[in-house]
Amino acid sequence: MRNVHGSRRNLLGALAGLALASRWGGALARTLLPATPAQTSGPFYPKLRPLDQDMDLTVVTGRSGRAAGQVIHLTGRVLDGNGKPVPEARIELWQANARGRYDHPDDINPEPLDPNFQGFATQRTDAEGRYRFKTIKPGAYPMNPANPVNVRPPHIHLDVVAGNEHLVTQMYFPGEKLNDQDRIFNAVKGSKDAVIAKVIAPTPDIEAGASLLHFDIVLA
Repeated sequence: MRNVHGSRRNLLGALAGLALASRWGGALARTLLPATPAQTSGPFYPKLRPLDQDMDLTVVTGRSGRAAGQVIHLTGRVLDGNGKPVPEARIELWQANARGRYDHPDDINPEPLDPNFQGFATQRTDAEGRYRFKTIKPGAYPMNPANPVNVRPPHIHLDVVAGNEHLVTQMYFPGEKLNDQDRIFNAVKGSKDAVIAKVIAPTPDIEAGASLLHFDIVLA
């Protein structure tokens, strides 16, 4: 005679296992961090990189001056989708100066270059996935100087490589009215908070008048 009770127990055990697996699978899926949205690198990635590429963009080796503009310290981590730090990720950063001018031959913005601004930097994350740059807040600039209505908000370009993962994105500043008018910013799918840095309380090593911003980068 067929063991109905045994079959029922086996079925209930299997269903319980499926429910548990589904519950844990759902929990794991919910803990995955959304990837930082990719954005265009734009037309001003340096054709000729400066010899000075260290983390401090506010001074240039061999020059005594300091870059014009508001000093900012940009910190953050590179993480994978599970929230684990990604060590030895290579980060490249480039941006306009405080007047909205890139050190690039194709930039026809009539604003002057800043000889004391580095404009480009690169570094690798530490064992905890952390990075840090010292720079200035870039200025806004018209996408076409002949049409000053379409103005890009202050932003910083970031290119991140870790193993087979490669992300190019842009970081924006909180509270900028120009953000909502920018077509590149508005092209971000999902939460736009993912590309906006957070202003945090300055640490004792931050000089007076400088700002400390935090921006985590999550790779797919």
